[in-house]
Amino acid sequence: MTIKCISPIDGSVYVEHEKLNLVQAQSAVSKAKSAQSNWEARSLEERIELVKAGVAKIGSMNSEIVLELAWQMGRPIRYGGEFGGFEERASYMAEIAHGALATIVIEDSPTFRRVIKRVAHGVVLVVAPWNYPYMTAINSIAPALIAGNSVVLKHASQTPLVGLRIAQAFHSVGIPEDVFQNLVLDHQTTAKLISRRAFGFVNFTGSVSGGKAIESAASGTFTSLGLELGGKDPGYVMEDADLKAAAETLIDGAMFNSGQCCCGIERIYVAESLFEAFVEKAVEIVEAYKLGNPLDPETTLGPMAQERFANEVRSQTKEAVADGATALISPDLFPQDEGAYLMPQILINVDHSMRVMHEESFGPVVGIMPVKDDAAAISLMNDSNFGLTASLWTKDPSRAEAIADQIETGTVFMNRADYLDPALCWTGCKDTGRGGGLSIIGYHNLTRPKSYHLKKA
Repeated sequence: MTIKCISPIDGSVYVEHEKLNLVQAQSAVSKAKSAQSNWEARSLEERIELVKAGVAKIGSMNSEIVLELAWQMGRPIRYGGEFGGFEERASYMAEIAHGALATIVIEDSPTFRRVIKRVAHGVVLVVAPWNYPYMTAINSIAPALIAGNSVVLKHASQTPLVGLRIAQAFHSVGIPEDVFQNLVLDHQTTAKLISRRAFGFVNFTGSVSGGKAIESAASGTFTSLGLELGGKDPGYVMEDADLKAAAETLIDGAMFNSGQCCCGIERIYVAESLFEAFVEKAVEIVEAYKLGNPLDPETTLGPMAQERFANEVRSQTKEAVADGATALISPDLFPQDEGAYLMPQILINVDHSMRVMHEESFGPVVGIMPVKDDAAAISLMNDSNFGLTASLWTKDPSRAEAIADQIETGTVFMNRADYLDPALCWTGCKDTGRGGGLSIIGYHNLTRPKSYHLKKA
């Protein structure tokens, strides 16, 4: 049996790979377990340098990778791929590794040595998504390897060449083939491996239903999990905000990558005094987009990764309009709107009874609502089953932090949006999932504490 990548550009089969059966997959994981102890026994500095070399090797492939990403998931080539963020995240995790993994010395006297060390889980499974296939994968791969784990990567069927490229790069610089493995697996085989306690840690980025399947598979195994499962991220524009900057950043956060961003902006609340001006600027921005073939350097908005994703956004938008919402972007501006190619849309006269305001859209549509004050905005921002990020726009940092303290979310931005800072823990709450990646906390999740109580005399 094979797993196929259907290109959103033209609906053709772009990549097809044989998937492993359960026996083959178990054999691969056994090799990873056998190789892990020798990998962990290498010096931390050696592991760091090998990972950094592998990352640099990916950089040397970037021109080919940009084209592959366009064919696999539709991102326009004008944006140049993901290597900037990929390198930034891996480099930061390499930089903090010594401190994050350092032994905590409680006592080292003539009588006792009492310390806490951080040790690898063993084999880490990374289940990576297609929307930012390099950056989301490296969030766990780099620190897991640096911390001494073996890594098994199961990449999304929409972006299979990403796993192959990372494996090619890492193996070429000397990371052992059994220490880092890219495996082509279906959901059923992956679930069986997890249920058989094949992994010490599982990191999954994807849908809520996918996260539930991971949790179900891990039930009773006590396997540690990291789950990032989506969002419905809000922006709040206060009356003292820089209107132009807020509109440009929030609309870009809603539309970039055809809206297929984990922390993309999906709903915007604007102070009543700025509402009309904000909406006018937002419409101006969106009307200037060019929807089309991502291989065209002039294209600013490519197709969604799959037609069914585009149809879900169309359905949410159509339902909202039927329930009283007003669509502000004319279809006449985007004649290419069909199949996986989805025109961007801004909706007003929306409310939280509409699916487009409470279910994840993951596409180029955003609803904008006026709010009378901070209390109303906080209530609306928290009226969601998700909690990944929120973006606040004001000139008053104290006000922003006071509001941030009341928002149920993993990260709060002020005067920016849709960015992952590797020095901060990437985390969420509610249906967005649990756990935390990157930062020192990322290392703590990818290792376990081990205490040593040694009596010398």
